[in-house]
Amino acid sequence: MTASTVDWSVAEATAKRLVRPGPEVTHDEAADVVEHLREASTRAEQHVTEATGLEVDGPKAPVLVVDRPNWVSANIDAFAEILAPLNADGTGWSTVTTRISGVEVGALMSYLAGKVLGQFDPYFVPDTVNAAGGPGGRLLLVAPNIVAAERELDVDVADFRLWVCLHEETHRVQFTHARPGGTPWLRDHLRSMINDLVTTADLDAGALASMVRTAAARFRQSDRSEMSLIDLVQNDGQRELVDRITAIMSLLEGHADVIMDDVGPQVIPSVARIRASFDRRRKSEGIDRVFRRLIGLDAKMRQYEEGAAFCRAVMAKVGMAGLNEVFNSPETLPTMAEVASPQRWLGRVHG
Repeated sequence: MTASTVDWSVAEATAKRLVRPGPEVTHDEAADVVEHLREASTRAEQHVTEATGLEVDGPKAPVLVVDRPNWVSANIDAFAEILAPLNADGTGWSTVTTRISGVEVGALMSYLAGKVLGQFDPYFVPDTVNAAGGPGGRLLLVAPNIVAAERELDVDVADFRLWVCLHEETHRVQFTHARPGGTPWLRDHLRSMINDLVTTADLDAGALASMVRTAAARFRQSDRSEMSLIDLVQNDGQRELVDRITAIMSLLEGHADVIMDDVGPQVIPSVARIRASFDRRRKSEGIDRVFRRLIGLDAKMRQYEEGAAFCRAVMAKVGMAGLNEVFNSPETLPTMAEVASPQRWLGRVHG
C-alpha cells in the first residue's frame, strides 16, 4: 500500500489543537451570521453574473458557512487529494517523518484557519453533481474570521459580508463557467499542472531536512520580502510550471478583486471605506507579516495587484467581453509575461 509523505490525520489533529477560537458570539448572533452570509452569497451570485456576463449551467456549487476547525477539515481533504501523486515509497520517509511532516502542515493550517475569509474549493464533488451532473466545487465562508475582520476594521457588517461574497462568488463563476455547448475546463487544467509539479518534486526525507535548513539560513540573510518557502521547491524543470500556475492564480485573484470593486459602488454604499481599511490590514507589520512572508502569502497578495492591473488594462481596450476570452480555453490564458505586459496578451488573442 502506498504511503503518503504527510500523515494527514496528524495534520488535521494538530491544526485543530492549535487553531485559536474565534471571536465571542452568542448562539443567536452565530445563527444570524450564518443566515446573513448565505443571503449575501445569493445576492453576490446575481451581481457577479450580471457584471461579468459569465453564467453557469447546471446545479450551483453548495455554499458552506463554516467555523475554523471545519475549514481545516475541508482543506486537509483538498490537500490530500491534490497531493495524492506524492507517495513515500522508497524515498527515505518513515512513519516518524510522515508524522513530523503532518505536524508541520497542521501548524501551517492552524495559522491559515484564522486568516481566510472565504474560498472556492473547485475539487470538491457534491452529491448533486454525482446525481445530476454539473461542474462541482463548493464555496466556503469562514464565519468567525469574517466577524473578526469586520470588528477589527469597524465597517458596516452587511456591506462587508456582501463585499467578501462578491470576491468568492467570482471564483465560483471562473471555475464553473463554460462556453455555450462546452464543459468547464479550468479545474482539470489547473489540477493537471499541479499534478505535474507535485510528481516532479524532490521531496525525500533528506531533501526536506535540507530545505528547512536552507530556508532558515535564507530567512536570516536575505531580503525577506522576496523569499518564501515556496521558492525552495522549484528546480529548473519546475520553473515553467510554477510560472504558468502563478499566472493563472494572478488572473483569478485579480479578476475577483476587479469584479468585487467594480460591482461594489453600485450595491455597497461603504465600499470605498471597506477597501481602504482592508488594504491597510493587508499591509500590517509585526511578527504576523514576517510569517506571511516566510510561507509566501505576501507573494499571493502581489498576485491580487498584478492580476487586477492586467484585467483593468485589458478591459480598457476590449471591455468585459474581451477580457472574458481568458476563460475560453487553456490557450487563451495569459502567461506571466503577459500578466506583466497586457498588450502582449491583447496582441496574441485579439490581434
